[in-house]
Amino acid sequence: MAERSTAAVDVADNSGDEPLTAQADQATADGVATNRERDTDNDEAQGSGGTERPGKASPPELHSGHKLARRYRLEECVTRLDGFSSWRAVDEKLRRAVGVHILPADHSRARSVLAAARSSALLGDPRFVQVLDAVEENDVVYVVHEWLPDATELTTLLAAGPLEPHDAYQMVSQVAAAMAAAHREGLAHLRLNPNAVLRTSTGQWRIRGLAVNAALRGVSSQTPQRTDTESIGALLYAALTQRWPYENDAYGLSGLPKQIGLIAPDQVRAGVHRGLSELAMRALANDGATASRHEAPCTTPEELVKAIGEMPRIRPPEPAFTAPPEYQRTTYQQGTYGRPAPAGVTQPLTAPPPLQSRTGRALKWAVSALLIAALGLGSWQLADALMDQGNQSDDNNQTQTTDGNDKSPVKPISRPVGIVGARDFDPFGDGSEKPSDISKTYDDSTATYWQTDYYQGAAFGNLKPGLGVVLDLGKVQQVGTVTVTFVGSTSVDLRTASADTASEPTSFDSFTKVASGTGSTVTLKPGRTLKTRYLLVWLTKLPMTEEGTYRGRVADIKVTS
Repeated sequence: MAERSTAAVDVADNSGDEPLTAQADQATADGVATNRERDTDNDEAQGSGGTERPGKASPPELHSGHKLARRYRLEECVTRLDGFSSWRAVDEKLRRAVGVHILPADHSRARSVLAAARSSALLGDPRFVQVLDAVEENDVVYVVHEWLPDATELTTLLAAGPLEPHDAYQMVSQVAAAMAAAHREGLAHLRLNPNAVLRTSTGQWRIRGLAVNAALRGVSSQTPQRTDTESIGALLYAALTQRWPYENDAYGLSGLPKQIGLIAPDQVRAGVHRGLSELAMRALANDGATASRHEAPCTTPEELVKAIGEMPRIRPPEPAFTAPPEYQRTTYQQGTYGRPAPAGVTQPLTAPPPLQSRTGRALKWAVSALLIAALGLGSWQLADALMDQGNQSDDNNQTQTTDGNDKSPVKPISRPVGIVGARDFDPFGDGSEKPSDISKTYDDSTATYWQTDYYQGAAFGNLKPGLGVVLDLGKVQQVGTVTVTFVGSTSVDLRTASADTASEPTSFDSFTKVASGTGSTVTLKPGRTLKTRYLLVWLTKLPMTEEGTYRGRVADIKVTS
């Protein structure tokens, strides 16, 4: 019976292969990597490529058009290496492109590849290219993963030149944070190279082949955290210098001269950001190099993330605006009145002579008389209209009453409503989100703010529908408007608890939506008269931060009656 699952399984079976997650737990501060490669093979687009080498098992006889599980149609082979092959394929059920790694079921690495793929699928981190399926059937093992048509490999980006400091900063920040999260779950990459790092059209950096690429090649390490940290340092070094920080050429990049050894990026190329140069050397110090400026080396992705956080933030370059062209005065050539001027001669415009004849004088007197008559008629009509208006005003004043029984409604005056307390509200997550800073949402200052955790998408990385802040007004009061000031354009709903609620609600269903809006400063006004004690400011869409992640920041909340 075919085996189809992306759930975790017990991989300590009769094959005797050690689970990859167990290998990832062997991280220490010392030691060297087994089978560490200087990444001189050529991984191809969206696959895990390389040059063909003999393997222990023959690859299955496959061709374009072949279908796996009557669903995945193979389109193009991008890799044949060491007994396995990688393909671009089409998922005919969901009508999307996917990538597929295929190897015989009796391949010596088949069990470890399945275990690695299933462990990677369980991580579910959107910063990694996701494993969609891991299957053994018909004497074949295959792993299906995402295919990102809008993504560009770092190898391709570096072919055009080094990255700008802000782009290099974003790359190392996002890759280091992603690998730190993977190692916390016991997963290592071990083949983190420029072909494994992709930049999407939205500027996000994605990592492919987590655990799987190493398992396909039989690569392991006694110190996986140090191996991945050094790889991140090599990526940053290449991004800053367009050089590979080892002696051998790789990924279209020239290596360093043997007689020089490893030198800081700012010594290889002029204009390199000094902070990023030092960071690359601290990550590469694992291979016996001395950390730049005598800073302590980074031996784990977690330490690298901490070092990045201590750096001054590198902002994107200001957009360049071209000045508009200077205003050019246009000159016109005008001839004399009644006849064109000679070519190339500019003459002033002259008015025709006034009417000097007897007929002309009579015409002027006739026009003057008409003007005087029109002015007199207009004055008479204006006076008549003013007199009529005065009479109507007197009549209105006589018919109006001035008694004190006027029943016309008086618009109530809006007054501030005090907030006596607040708490973070995360019913669809782990129940809490930065509770220590929640008082900053109503401290009458926009310089401080409460912020959420970071997410990999505006909709909370598709992990939950939202989160927010519950406000306590102290007692049931009338609420006219709620004004929320954010850092960055944010989508928000205003929800309210029933006026007869005795205690603060703890479930999302206890609140009813009464208003919504989007912006940096959003005024939420219920469409009906509202009396309540508890309000919920519910964030639904988050803005992108300068680090490329998404995070909500509430600077101030004002409530008025």
